[in-house]
Amino acid sequence: VQLVESGGGLGQPGGSLRLSCAASGIIFSRHTMGWYRQAPGKQRELVARITSGGSRNYADSVKGRFTISRDNAENTVYLQMNSLKPEDTAVYYCNADRVPYTYWGQGTQVTVSS
Repeated sequence: VQLVESGGGLGQPGGSLRLSCAASGIIFSRHTMGWYRQAPGKQRELVARITSGGSRNYADSVKGRFTISRDNAENTVYLQMNSLKPEDTAVYYCNADRVPYTYWGQGTQVTVSS
């Protein structure tokens, strides 16, 4: 199983970034896909999640700013991040979950700074 994130980097406050996660080795359409993040000195936290049926949920801190989507034909999940804030700075991890298995990507750094 491989989850490969891309699209991280430096973003400006108020700006946008789009993360992608390409999955292989799983039946992508049957997995709940999620984005988590971990800032220095903090625990990993859920950012957004989308089920196999397309239901979405978001952390309160990103509601209205971030959008998660999936393309089952491309085995890819996306995180569109708008109105970026410095507190969004973290390593962002892609997750694929289907009980009892869960898989993680290697993470991609997002830094929001002027």
